[in-house]
Amino acid sequence: MHTFLALGDSYTIGEAVAESGRWPVQLVEKLRKSGIKISDPDIIATTGWTTAELQEAILQQKPASGYSLVSLLAGVNNQYRGLPVARYREEFEVLVQQATGFAGGNPAGVIIISIPDYGVTPFARDKDPAKIARELDEYNRINREIARQHHVKWFDITTGSKSAATDLSLTADDGLHPSERMYAQWVEVIFPYVVNLLRND
Repeated sequence: MHTFLALGDSYTIGEAVAESGRWPVQLVEKLRKSGIKISDPDIIATTGWTTAELQEAILQQKPASGYSLVSLLAGVNNQYRGLPVARYREEFEVLVQQATGFAGGNPAGVIIISIPDYGVTPFARDKDPAKIARELDEYNRINREIARQHHVKWFDITTGSKSAATDLSLTADDGLHPSERMYAQWVEVIFPYVVNLLRND
């Protein structure tokens, strides 16, 4: 039986969508439909967490090693709070190292998901969307660079997230977070790699 640990913040816990709409849950359901035996995802994520707060939660919860798959999506709250980018780089690298440990030391079992552009949402209309996009581009450049350095898989969902600017169905009712439909699009991006990984494991 394969196992999956998802680390993150509101985008991983699925703020403003039903539990079944969270992208880790949708991914597991799609894997099961493809014949992969996998348990329900273990999720360490809470809305509002920065990378430092996620690290603290990991230390408190002490997840086991040996997960078949570990995902990491973090940093939007660092950007939102205006925290130093250099701190994000340091903390995200530690998180990638921790994630690799939880994947039994197997970098192939770790997936990094880029931060979506919330600047296109109704929530951000009066918050300088161009500035948000620029800053998140820098955060995503950093997390992609770290992913490459540690030989873990990186997925760009940011480009697709910008479609929410013209498609309101991609944003949840709170006007900020992704809808179940957008999370399904993320799963379509991630799924081919993961199903191949787990079939060959």
